[in-house]
Amino acid sequence: MRILVVEDERKVASFVKKGFEEEGYAVDVAPDGEKAIFLAETNEYDVIILDWMLPKRDGLGVLQHLRRSGVATPVILLTARDAVNDKVQGLNTGADDYLTKPFEFAELLARVRALFRRGKSDQPTVLEVGDLRMDLLARKVLRAGVPIDLTAKEYSLLEYLLRNAGNVLTRTMIAEHVWDVHFDSDTNVIDVYVNYLRNKIDKPFEPKLLQTVRGVGYVLKVPETGLAPV
Repeated sequence: MRILVVEDERKVASFVKKGFEEEGYAVDVAPDGEKAIFLAETNEYDVIILDWMLPKRDGLGVLQHLRRSGVATPVILLTARDAVNDKVQGLNTGADDYLTKPFEFAELLARVRALFRRGKSDQPTVLEVGDLRMDLLARKVLRAGVPIDLTAKEYSLLEYLLRNAGNVLTRTMIAEHVWDVHFDSDTNVIDVYVNYLRNKIDKPFEPKLLQTVRGVGYVLKVPETGLAPV
């Protein structure tokens, strides 16, 4: 999941960003309304967490602009305003959920996951390739019935590969969906994490599912009979 956090209070933004990254999500941060609009219209996000009070353009102005320009990404509106009229105004403007400050991160995380599930309601909650199985609700991974222990980032990478099973994913595509806008494309971080993942889901098992397409990227699939994966 890729999240855009729009928050001008540096400590709050840092706290929220760190919390979601520890869960394995890719997180971009916008400190003002204009930056938020630019990022939301440039990148594809699963959820936007939008503060109401922002410099340059407030949260409602950002929300109105995004909805008018066709950006349908689910939005959670954050604000210290807790009057019913304020909540109604936010929801009527196009917000999908509303959370008042101060808030517990656990509640924000639960609301984000609920919005994401709602938006993916027509998609399966279990992803499978061969005998590799990921239960998205339980956040568990099994290979041939054996539990696989993954870090948050490894889990996010595997989920992206499983959701696109059979398709070759370039390093740029992986970076955009699993990391954030500040990712340094000149590093070999993606290759390192693919190797970590391969050691856990492939090395002890047959057949090898995570394959390298030289000069292009990676693909997760059951290899064709008689062809050995790279």
